[in-house]
Amino acid sequence: MTPEKKESYKAIIVKYRRPLIICVNLLLIFLSYYLSFMLRFEFLLSREYTLLFLKTLPLLLIVKFLVYYYFGLFHGLWRYVSVDDILQIIKANLVATAIFIIGDVFIYDFQNALRFIFINDFIICTAFIGGIRFLARIIREKYRNLIPIKERPKVLIVVAGEAGILLLKEYKNNPALGEVVGFIDDDKVKQNSFIYGYKVLGDRNAIARVVDTYGVEEIVLAIPSATGEVIRGLINCCRLPSIKLKIVPSISKIINGQLQVKIREVRPEDLLGRQSVTIDEDRIAEYLKNKKVLITGAAGSIGSELCRQVANFSPAEITLLDHNENNLYFLTIELKTKYKSLDIKVVIGDINDISLLKRIFSEYRPQVVFHAAAYKHVPLMEENPVAAIKNNTFGTRNIIYASHHYKVERFVLISTDKAVNPINIMGLSKRMAEILLQAKARRSKTKFMAVRFGNVLGSDGSVVPLFKKQIESGGPITITHPDATRYFMSIKEAVLLVLEAAAIGTGGEIFILDMGEQIKIVDLARDLVTLSGLELGKDIDLKCIGLRPGEKVKEEIMLDKERDKVTKHGKIYISHSDNFDVITIRKQLKELERYVNLTDKEKVVQKAKEIVRKIHVK
Repeated sequence: MTPEKKESYKAIIVKYRRPLIICVNLLLIFLSYYLSFMLRFEFLLSREYTLLFLKTLPLLLIVKFLVYYYFGLFHGLWRYVSVDDILQIIKANLVATAIFIIGDVFIYDFQNALRFIFINDFIICTAFIGGIRFLARIIREKYRNLIPIKERPKVLIVVAGEAGILLLKEYKNNPALGEVVGFIDDDKVKQNSFIYGYKVLGDRNAIARVVDTYGVEEIVLAIPSATGEVIRGLINCCRLPSIKLKIVPSISKIINGQLQVKIREVRPEDLLGRQSVTIDEDRIAEYLKNKKVLITGAAGSIGSELCRQVANFSPAEITLLDHNENNLYFLTIELKTKYKSLDIKVVIGDINDISLLKRIFSEYRPQVVFHAAAYKHVPLMEENPVAAIKNNTFGTRNIIYASHHYKVERFVLISTDKAVNPINIMGLSKRMAEILLQAKARRSKTKFMAVRFGNVLGSDGSVVPLFKKQIESGGPITITHPDATRYFMSIKEAVLLVLEAAAIGTGGEIFILDMGEQIKIVDLARDLVTLSGLELGKDIDLKCIGLRPGEKVKEEIMLDKERDKVTKHGKIYISHSDNFDVITIRKQLKELERYVNLTDKEKVVQKAKEIVRKIHVK
């Protein structure tokens, strides 16, 4: 049969599918009723009972047609028949039999001979109606699995839980996705047992053996609720040459009325295994809806995600401020395409340009300010301390003073864990920004607050893009120290928590995002190599280059004095405002600013350390 004729027949079947289903069901109803009579009278049907059969048949057909239609038996897709469908068929036949008995009593005067026929008909009809559906499904699946598919990958599913079973069904429904060879599960009860005909081939330690024995090309992690530690442990067992790794996303991300499993490539954020952030949207909307919002550093990774998330809360206007022309241009196009009714103002400029800030605040009158503009590369800032202090400290001061002067309602500073007990100029510059903010918060109607968090996976300047580039270029991957650890979270998670923190802030707080456990950088590098389908030491090398200037082996998220007084709100720690000596701060910063203007690098660094060390709380 030519493909054209095949498609033509398929089109006819699709067009007349519903009438065909009704006809098949009515035929089965007729056959089951006739067979019930034949069984009752041992296949010797007299003229009297033949007439009884023909007399009662129309009523039966009408009753079952109406009942089946009511229960939706003419609308289901036979390819997806399940136990629930069988239960529906049983219910429909029970109701139809009951109605038919009542009708027979009133219309034909109930006859004893029909008692066993009713029972036989119920059993046979239920078997026929349900059986033909399962038969159609079996034939379809067997036929589809016999279709030759070029380059059909062999797949191993880890683990044999609910998500794994749903994933198996997806592969069976779509053979082109791959051929499942079995399951891996650490549960000893499940090992060597069969699930829908597929064997649980062992625990995680058997992955290498199974891959080699069955020629596995893809491993799918079907553990949507697993922690980052579990995922990283499994990935460690999957470090095999030429193996593709995929994952079923978090259950909270795939449940929406009903469960649908969609696998995708493993992403770096999956290594964190963090639960999805739940935010109080009503509370956030209270301070964002119909408000004018200014976002500095809008073209950066954090700033741009802030723009996207803020736009979801229907602000009256968003002003984007950044000196990165290209990124700002593409971000503006993205926002205008997605949020057609949103009023977007775009300003190319520097937060140290006082005249520009005056124009922005006087013309646009922002009510909420998110200050994300900052220099953040630690080694670069060590080489350029004047630029770091000028931008991160005095640039922040400019935005703070402008926000106070123009009566901004809410101001949020995006800070960093490097501001905690800082040993580098980047951390010092951000810690001084926090001090300035808390000092101003005590004497302003504007609600000033800071949000402090660690590294963001995939952000500009994070290790993940660096490692990816090094992998693409053939390596080596460079790490600073074998024991170096960092806090990580996804960009979206960080921004959502920033919005949540801003909603609960009353002024002067430093919010510290719960970053979970620190992750070893060397483990992250190894996992990224595995996710790229390469083998460390064979396809690409790992090189330790030593800590760079200003870097720590381990980061912290709280100052010593904050540990005893923080409170917790969901995934956010709250450190309440300190009452700094404002006069001393102004005096010290004036001296620091003089060194900045003189571009005296040594004096700038010395003075910054002195300020952070000596500034005290009243």
